[in-house]
Amino acid sequence: MNKSTVSIGLSNPKSPENVNSVKRAAGNFRVDSIYYTGKRYPRAAKLNPATTNMSRDISLNIPLTGVTCLIDEMPESMGIVCVEFAENAIPLPEYQHPDNALYIFGPEDGTLSQDIIDRADAVVYVPTHGCMNLAATVNVVLYDRLSKSSQCYEGNELIRQSRDINNNLKARK
Repeated sequence: MNKSTVSIGLSNPKSPENVNSVKRAAGNFRVDSIYYTGKRYPRAAKLNPATTNMSRDISLNIPLTGVTCLIDEMPESMGIVCVEFAENAIPLPEYQHPDNALYIFGPEDGTLSQDIIDRADAVVYVPTHGCMNLAATVNVVLYDRLSKSSQCYEGNELIRQSRDINNNLKARK
């Protein structure tokens, strides 16, 4: 079985807190890399270095790279999936994720450009009433991908590795 490659693209993110939360989601859902465009995030991170790091150890090795264009940096084998409230988009529950994907998310206070949408292989939306926070949307999309995959769930060993050190709970069999 070939390993899938999953990347996240953030279009001009604004908040270091949201980017750190995206990094944490990326670690939890085994994303390979995160790319971002724009100058707002690095400027905000520089101005507020005391921002709480929500990414945790699991995401420390995931590269976070600034790029000029999210799509131009990707190999042709990557499916480009935009996540946006766009007319004619596919509801996430109906979407079948590609093996290799770059999921592109718009900024917290705006939308993706029409050019990015036009270049995507698919545009999906999370069918909520109102829009969600950037990091929440990333978590939902990555969970949807996991839930629809053939990835093996690792049971108790995964639970022991993933839970907080203060958690020793066991469910009844």
